[in-house]
Amino acid sequence: QVQLVESGGGLVQAGGSLRLSCAVSGRAFSAYAMGWFRQAPGTAREFVAAISWNGRRTNYGDPAKGRFTISRDNAKNTVYLQMNSLKPEDTAVYYCAADREVFRDPRGSEDVYDYWGQGTQVTVSS
Repeated sequence: QVQLVESGGGLVQAGGSLRLSCAVSGRAFSAYAMGWFRQAPGTAREFVAAISWNGRRTNYGDPAKGRFTISRDNAKNTVYLQMNSLKPEDTAVYYCAADREVFRDPRGSEDVYDYWGQGTQVTVSS
């Protein structure tokens, strides 16, 4: 089974930066589109960013545009989310997800993703 493990979350001051990582098991990682989602307490899960199998296409949710960057290293079976200019409203649990439909475009709807990590907490103080 495909396993996803997020890391890199923590406490940061407003205006600061964090880089999240997601390590993925399995040979087929290089053919999967990957996504990041987040969920704050009492809210619905929200799309953050996604990236195609080869890293040539990206897709960002509105809160991420201009501040966050998604990337991947297929040799390391890892996807990253670089977060800059963080705001208190970015506080949430951040989840990594994989789309097993090989070579599909990166999408922002959570229902196309098949495998999910356990999440990593990001807290931004004011």
